[in-house]
Amino acid sequence: MSGAKKLGRRPLLVALAASGVAGAAHAQAFPSGVTFVVPFPPGASTDISTRIVADKLTQMWGQPVLIDNKGGANGIIAAEAVMRAKPDGYTVLATSSMTHAGNPSLYEKLGYDAIKDFEPITRFSLVPMVVLVNKELGVNSLAELTARLKAEPGEHAYGAGAVSARVVSELYKMLIGSDALFVGYKNSQQAISDIQSGRLSFMIIDLVGAKGMADNGYARAIAVTQPTRVSALPDVPTTAEAGLPALMFTTWSGFYAPRGTPREIVLKLNRDIIAAGTSPETSAKLDALGGSRDFTTPEEFAAFTASELEAWRKVIRAADIHAE
Repeated sequence: MSGAKKLGRRPLLVALAASGVAGAAHAQAFPSGVTFVVPFPPGASTDISTRIVADKLTQMWGQPVLIDNKGGANGIIAAEAVMRAKPDGYTVLATSSMTHAGNPSLYEKLGYDAIKDFEPITRFSLVPMVVLVNKELGVNSLAELTARLKAEPGEHAYGAGAVSARVVSELYKMLIGSDALFVGYKNSQQAISDIQSGRLSFMIIDLVGAKGMADNGYARAIAVTQPTRVSALPDVPTTAEAGLPALMFTTWSGFYAPRGTPREIVLKLNRDIIAAGTSPETSAKLDALGGSRDFTTPEEFAAFTASELEAWRKVIRAADIHAE
């Protein structure tokens, strides 16, 4: 009997050893061939920042990190593609607040659940919005714009080429108790000629786009929607300084994996994305884009996503905003 037991144990030990080797090999193999799915076309701010991080991760891992641009449908195409992907860490959604804060309230029927279908990895950035005005409007401050809109309700137009821009603009209108005509665009760049010409009186867009418009003289920046001034536009006051502290709003970006991705893989992605994003060379490139990195743990990002979804829902429903 003892001899039989010894013979029986050897295959078990071999199997255990083999599984250990296989597990170690799998751990060493990951990551190899990770793809970041971006719900925007090449050249969009989220795409640019994701490529900068991907380049650094490629150096760190010694493996190429691919970018798959799946633009269109307000990010639904990209989000659904990642939701359906194998939960092994090789397909990651690099997205903005559009897919996980805006869409759930904009669409009555959505093919994914922003909370249940994804594993949050880390928030990446917090980007304030900037109030821009037509330079010929004769407005030099947020207080002056507010006074003008209240004195002439319905006589001015504002533009938005992103869900975040529409939501913050509607929030502004609700706070001041006035109205303005909404003009929709596929992106903020398409509105440049209209804010230059005066067809649009104002826009509230993300810092990256706003800095470009202000620097090129297309529009005047008069307020930033966060508690502190930003280094990219140091002379532009915050909305609190401008007399409207309730107008605080940031758009954001972050990384999500498909639901069911192993915890150890999520944590590795979290650690390495943060390391890549905070490296000196990467930080210098990202600083030039504006905005600020604001990394989190997966748990913090999960709680943040839920809170943002609810905050956006309140404004979207109150303003009766629907997907175009």
